[in-house]
This record gives sequence, structure tokens and C-alpha cells, in this order.
Amino acid sequence: MGPTVNHPVRSALPTMTFRWIERRVADPERITRMQTELNGIDRALARALIIRGIDSFEKARRFFRPSTEHLQDPFAMRDMDRAAERVVAAIRDRESVLVYGDYDVDGTTATALVTAFLRSHSATASFFIPDRIENGYGLSRAGIDVAAERGASVIVALDCGVTAVEEAEYARRHGIDLIVCDHHTVKHQLPDAYAVLDPKRPDCTYPFKELSGCGIGFKLVQAITSLLGEDQSDLEQYLDLVALSIGSDIVPLNGENRVLMQEGLRRLRTNASVGLRALANGAGVDLGDCSTSQIVFALGPRINAAGRLGDAGRAVELMLATDYATAQPLAGILEETNERRRGIDRDTVEQAVAMLEQTFHESDTHGIVLHDHHWHPGVIGIVASRVVERFVRPAVLLTTINGLAKGSARSIPGVNIFEALRQCDDLLEEFGGHDYAAGLTLKPENIEPFRERFDEAVSEMATDDLFVASIDYDAAMDLSSIDGRFWAVLRQFAPHGPTNDDPVFRSDGLRVLGRPRTVGQDDKHLKFVVRQRDSRPMEVIAFGLGDRIDILEKSRGTGQPIDMLFSVSERTWNGRRSLQLKGRDVRLSSAPA
Repeated sequence: MGPTVNHPVRSALPTMTFRWIERRVADPERITRMQTELNGIDRALARALIIRGIDSFEKARRFFRPSTEHLQDPFAMRDMDRAAERVVAAIRDRESVLVYGDYDVDGTTATALVTAFLRSHSATASFFIPDRIENGYGLSRAGIDVAAERGASVIVALDCGVTAVEEAEYARRHGIDLIVCDHHTVKHQLPDAYAVLDPKRPDCTYPFKELSGCGIGFKLVQAITSLLGEDQSDLEQYLDLVALSIGSDIVPLNGENRVLMQEGLRRLRTNASVGLRALANGAGVDLGDCSTSQIVFALGPRINAAGRLGDAGRAVELMLATDYATAQPLAGILEETNERRRGIDRDTVEQAVAMLEQTFHESDTHGIVLHDHHWHPGVIGIVASRVVERFVRPAVLLTTINGLAKGSARSIPGVNIFEALRQCDDLLEEFGGHDYAAGLTLKPENIEPFRERFDEAVSEMATDDLFVASIDYDAAMDLSSIDGRFWAVLRQFAPHGPTNDDPVFRSDGLRVLGRPRTVGQDDKHLKFVVRQRDSRPMEVIAFGLGDRIDILEKSRGTGQPIDMLFSVSERTWNGRRSLQLKGRDVRLSSAPA
């Protein structure tokens, strides 16, 4: 399940309007039963639980009280015994181990976690992060050559490697044992490595399939710790890194991921590593109140920026830092790099939107493919996401590197981008990824044939309603239901992410009180106050909806009420906490005043 809200990129194009879709509950009686089992909780909350698959008291207990006791046995994963035993032998015999990670947040956090763990056991461990331009994505011969030069007898590849068939053979010829720790979709053939840890491999019966790459690394160190007879609680020190990976890699936030994110956020709030404290200080993030959204929008982008525009190894060094004097300058470099990345993002988004304004036709465009020789490879994934958000179509953005077109693909809910690329694989040099994001390489002369084939593949996979921007909501409710008890239950729905979005509610027939106003840079946001019948007034902040000010002004001037989609949050002002509504969309109501 992917994101359900498509936030528009503001441009010269018309203001985006959304369909409002109430999420379905097959059996409404289940809602009533959940209310009874959970001591009469509000019906809107019971409905939101049912939508998330929480339909019994026991499931609700696990949902509201995630615990490390609910983590799966790492040895249930195929090849885990071989992988853990090999690393234990390397630690015992003082062999040199190279930890090889991808250059994004998931890959760098995984690299830092496994490297720190090995070093804490006096292992000879170094790390290698490939350069995005020189080495490209994934396990490469260049990285294996580095391992050979350093005298490594073991490579632990994290967040990559499950498609590296030729590279695994290359490592074998160098006498290096390769352990793959990946979570991406398996292609036709597994690499012939010493061990391949990937819950998505067809012959793996591990019960939870959606771990992040760093999560796989964490399961490996869990297994190693078990073989060494050590206390598993010692691994809590690495959970802040796991939380960063889960939030940034947009993996489903249920099952083990919910437990790992909950515990990781607790670690971030109370005892984060020195490096992450320095990163948060530079970003202006209060770790004491850290949430998934702060990972996604503040911490993650700064780590990602290192691999997009510079040396991702700096992010790993930051996360491995043991004193603030070492961490602070590294955090400063990441902050500067992220500011530069944001400027390039803005320019590239403008160029991509301008290209599409000339060619985009809603009726006959199903998949978008854009190519520009000069686009920076480090930002095209982000820009592809912006294009998807604005045009509600799967999108591939390509640039040119060393004579080949390389790029990133992003998708919409309902279209598996990996499968769409698989239908074009004869036109591609290589590709890899999962449902919503992928990377690819092709020859420039194949771009046009690929554009046509990709559009056709998406057309076959999607129905027309998927191409209309929509917001799914959990339940209709009255504002009078929002009180302290309601919030006490709702706050326990966190942490939020895919499969467990922040619940969205609908209220109709709202009166706008006072004068609404736009706030923020370029008046992008809205602040206003609403009341529903005899409810108490409630403040609303609506991010990105500044262009809806006319609707509110009309409502205020004519007395015609509004309908609103919103989530509920808590704000702190001058030391006082209060509930506010986060507006997701507003429209004039058809109901009488």
C-alpha cells in the first residue's frame, strides 16, 4: 500500500482538485464489535483500526503495544545460519571484512550499523560506499577490487546485491565470500553467493517480507549475537539507525517494522548516537519529540544528500562518530550539501514540468518518460517523485552518464513500477527496485522505444481512476468527538507510514470563524478556525492549500459551510499543548447552512 495523498507541485498548471474516497469496510458490524471490545472507543477510531487490519482485541494490543518480543527469529530467514556463522568465524579469526552499502539512507545506515557492530567486537572492518556516477547502483566490480586490495576475505553487501549475479562470480574468483543482505525484488536468478539474505527470495519462508535493507542488517547482527551468546538488549543502541532507514525507505509500517520504528524512535528521543544528535542540531530538529515525519522530511534528506551530490561515506562516518568534535563538522558538510541539493531540485522540477506542459495529454498519457543530458543524477529520483505527485502518473526521469541513459522510476498506488520495467527488460541494460521505486539503465537509442513500451505497460496495469488525484479518508465524524479520550487513543496509532498512514477524517457543514489567512513562503499554507454546530472552535493549519483561500472567503461571506478532510495533531505553544486539525482538503458544502 503506497501513499494515498498526492500533494501538488505548484506551477503554472491549474490548481489540482482531489476526489475524496472513503476507505471501504466490508462488514460494518466489525466496527461495532471493535467498539465493544475496546471499551467503547469512538466509532471513527474503530473504523480506522478495521481499515488497518486490526479487527480483534489481541491485534489491537499488539498494534498499540509493539514490543521487541514480537520480533521474528532471525534464523527463520533462508541462509541466515550460514551468514551468521561465517561472520562469527571472521570475528574469531581476525579476518578482514568489507561492509559494502548503497549510497542512500537505507544503505548508509545499514553500513554504519554493521560496521559499528563488527568494530565493537574487535573485528577488522572497513566500509565501501559506491560513487553514484563512477560506480553506479549496487554491487560493482570496482567495490570488489577495493575489498581485494584491503585483503578482505568477506564482503557483507547491504541494501544491494540480490541481482548481482556476475559480481558474485567475480567475488568468488577473488576468493572472497559474499554475504548479500537485501530487501529488493528478486529477478530470474539469485547470485551464487556464500549467503543471500532476502525475505523476498522465492524459497525464503521468513514471515515478514518488508524489512528495510538496514533491517536485514539488524537481523544479521541479531543472529551473530545469538551465536556468540551475548545479550540481545545490547543491540538497542543501533535501533535509531534502523528507524532512520524504515522512515526514509518508505517500507510498510506494520509487523516487525512497526516494532523496530517504535523502539528506534524511543532511542532517537532518549539516547541517540552522537552523530545523529549533531545532524539533528544542524537541521533544527528536537530529537526529544522526534517523529516519523521528521525522519522523512528533515533527517533523511540530509543523509541522502551526501550520496546524491557528494561522498556518501561522509554520512557513514557521521553515524560512526563517537565524539561531538568529530561529528559536528561532518553534520555541517551534510547541511551545506543538502542546501545545494534543494536548489538543484527546484531547478530540475521546473524544467521537467515545463517539458510536460508542452506534451502532456491526460487522455493518452499513462506513463511519463523524460530525458535531459544535463540533469544531475543525484536528484532525478526526487524530481521523479514530484512529477508523479503533480501529474498522477508513473514517471521515469533519465540523464546521461558515460554514454548511457540512467535514471529513476517512481510510481502511483496500484501500479507496480518494477513489473512495468520488467515488461521492458529487453530494452534495458539493467534495472532493479520494488513496487514504488526503481533504478534503470539503457542505451540512448532505446529511449523512444522504451517510452512507448513503458506507456503501454502502465496502460495495461492501470485503470483510469488511478490517474485521478485522490485522498482516501478513514471515517466521517463530528468535531465534537475530538476530546482528550479521543486523542489518547489516536496518538497510539503512531508511528505512521505506508499501510498505517496518519488517519484522515471528514467533517461536513463546518462554519469558518474569523478571517482565514495565508501563511508561509509564497502564502502556500492556510490558517483558519472552524466550528461544527455546537462544537468548540478548532484551529486548522492546512499545508500547501494556500490556493484554497477563495473557498474560505466565499464561505465566510455567504454563510455557505465547508466540508473538510483533516487529521488531528497536538501543538505546543508557550509551553501549552492543544489539539489542532491539519487540513488535507476543503470544499464548499452542498449541505444547508
